[in-house]
Amino acid sequence: MQRSAALASLLLVGCPGPTMKDGSAPPAPPTAAPPTGPSERIEPPVAYPPTRRDDVVDVVHGIEVADPYRWLEDPSMPEVQAWMQAQDMVAREYLAELPERAALEQRLIQLTYIDATSPPSHRGNRWFYSRSHADKEKAVYYFKEGKPDRGKPDGRGKPAQEHVLLDPNTLSDDGSVAVHGLSPSHSGRYVAYKLSENNADAATIHVKDLKTGKDSPIDVIEGAKYAWPSWTPDDKGFYYVRLPTDPAVSVSELPGHAEVRYHRLGTKPERDELVFPALNDPTKFVGAAVSDDGHFLFIYETRGQSTNISFKDLRTPRSRAKGFQSLTTGLVASYSVDAFGDQLYVTTNEGAPRGRVFKVDPSRPQREHWRELVPEPEVAVLEAAYVVGGHLVTGLMLDAHSKLQVRDLEGALVREVELPGVGTTSGLLGRPDEDEAYFYYTSFVQPPMIYETSIATGKTRLWDTVDYPIDTTKLEDRQVWYTSRDGTKVSMFVVHPRGMELDGSHPAVLTGYGGFNVSLTPGFSPSAALWVERGGVWAVPNLRGGGEYGEAWHEAGMQGRKQNVFDDFVAAAEYLVAEGYTKPERLGIYGGSNGGLLVGAAMTQRPELFGAVVCAVPLLDMIRFHRFGSGKTWIPEYGNPDDPAQFSFIHAYSPYHHVQDGAAYPALLMLSADSDDRVDPLHARKFTAAIQAASGSGEPAIMRIEHKAGHGGAGTRKKGVAQQVDMFAFLLSELEGTG
Repeated sequence: MQRSAALASLLLVGCPGPTMKDGSAPPAPPTAAPPTGPSERIEPPVAYPPTRRDDVVDVVHGIEVADPYRWLEDPSMPEVQAWMQAQDMVAREYLAELPERAALEQRLIQLTYIDATSPPSHRGNRWFYSRSHADKEKAVYYFKEGKPDRGKPDGRGKPAQEHVLLDPNTLSDDGSVAVHGLSPSHSGRYVAYKLSENNADAATIHVKDLKTGKDSPIDVIEGAKYAWPSWTPDDKGFYYVRLPTDPAVSVSELPGHAEVRYHRLGTKPERDELVFPALNDPTKFVGAAVSDDGHFLFIYETRGQSTNISFKDLRTPRSRAKGFQSLTTGLVASYSVDAFGDQLYVTTNEGAPRGRVFKVDPSRPQREHWRELVPEPEVAVLEAAYVVGGHLVTGLMLDAHSKLQVRDLEGALVREVELPGVGTTSGLLGRPDEDEAYFYYTSFVQPPMIYETSIATGKTRLWDTVDYPIDTTKLEDRQVWYTSRDGTKVSMFVVHPRGMELDGSHPAVLTGYGGFNVSLTPGFSPSAALWVERGGVWAVPNLRGGGEYGEAWHEAGMQGRKQNVFDDFVAAAEYLVAEGYTKPERLGIYGGSNGGLLVGAAMTQRPELFGAVVCAVPLLDMIRFHRFGSGKTWIPEYGNPDDPAQFSFIHAYSPYHHVQDGAAYPALLMLSADSDDRVDPLHARKFTAAIQAASGSGEPAIMRIEHKAGHGGAGTRKKGVAQQVDMFAFLLSELEGTG
């Protein structure tokens, strides 16, 4: 819900915090279950490719750490490439033979290929938005000379003509080129946008002139992985974050080389002025943003959930690289800032784990001069504050669902924005000086709805809806509470067929994340709806490590307290079984990225509790995670294995290092991507090899590799449907015994 999408994306692009403050010993994880299979190993229903096992043992801080599949770390080796191709072939052949695929594919196509429009944004006399089309693979970006009010006349009484700004469907024959964000200039004449190959994070900036309809051949900037172009009000150029393109710089070291530059349109990128130099610290991100009024440039230095902000007044005649003042520095807290009327509005959890808002005079930015406008809520979490329509909008989360408030610029409450129910909203999307704003709302049983509202009057109308071909009245969602291992109460959303009998007979999917202050809130998912439509249960717990209950909740699941996250997840599974939603052999778990670490830990710690595991683009070798991909930026969240004290609690749960020979592991479908430049696919390869060699249950352990795909997937509907068909066919086969 933060106003700065650029900053939010900057923080999340490295995800798959602050350090523990009291120095206390972490809770001991439960001992991994001993082998529970029969004395003779049951052969799986699939012949795995041969996998070499080496006698590699490191001594780390005096502890012997075996790593028999170290050789699978290097995908440039022909042997590794051949192994990957063989594994993918085995997985796809196995998945292709599972029943009900045709029905699953037909239904997923119906639920995926739909028409949907985004809320519009306004720049100059142009309105920008995107639309998914039922007959296209990727959303198309549009603009109109006038308000895009579903065909209604513009201000001149004529229909506003729709123009295609960018159609990603035409950028490559196979859909491998992805658009990663658009940034219109203040007048709306120019648009900077990012393109990436294979949907990877690495990207290149391009600039389109909407007056001519052509892209500039000069304004092409590589090294834009962390770049979110932020325009100056004169339309002459933008600030952005640039990375070196030298292949000699390893991916894991790239963040430390990030620097802020200013690009002037029509000049070669190599001449771009250096505004903020690289920090030479690969655990930090750097971001840059110009305030909406164009008065201020903000520089963000982010390490985990801690932020330093410096700023300068762009109206002063100084070098772009000089004149910066510190707004926050050296404090272990997160900050975001918005500017309006030459005042700064700072949202922070400094001294307030659930957040609060300050007003700051930029001529007196020292901390002692800050004035609190909105105090820390007693129960809810204040996620964001920003100015829209001359008012301060505060976005809150109460028990993991959204609340919206409109306040005056002194913080006094004007009104609550009425929402349809317990769900999630985007926050109010609009300009600081314009009355009109938009917000979308969704829940587990409500497809997205977009509303238009007046900030001044509060008058709200439904602007657009997404029409899914599903009867949502047959779906039921509820929020429940359960007790974790240490007595902590944890909330969970459970979605199931309306009126379902709790007799333990239902297949269930439990999914979670539990890290990086990321909150899992109610939202409509076609995949979840499909599962529930078939009589299944879909469960989403709000694990510690997330942001649902503030920074204290996040800190309770990071670094030395990471085991709390796994305990919360296991307790959620036990609750679903105890309450009659399902039983262990009918319970599947699913997670991706940091959520892949979650299900990997759950699988190795409590294998008897689950019938199937779907693990996507995960971290699993936690002793070497910081050596690859964006791993060094996650050290604030997980800890540093090179530190003896932190190694001890990381090694205690690292899933790859807790695979036990002969254990009866549940069925595993590993989902990997060959161009993932965020979480290195080595984690998926090594863990799959380990489970294939160790499991005595006879259940399959297969790895499906998405080709020309990054951490976020392949980026086309067709490939997304194909992967989901495989996932749900696998789950049905294992949890309902349809294989």
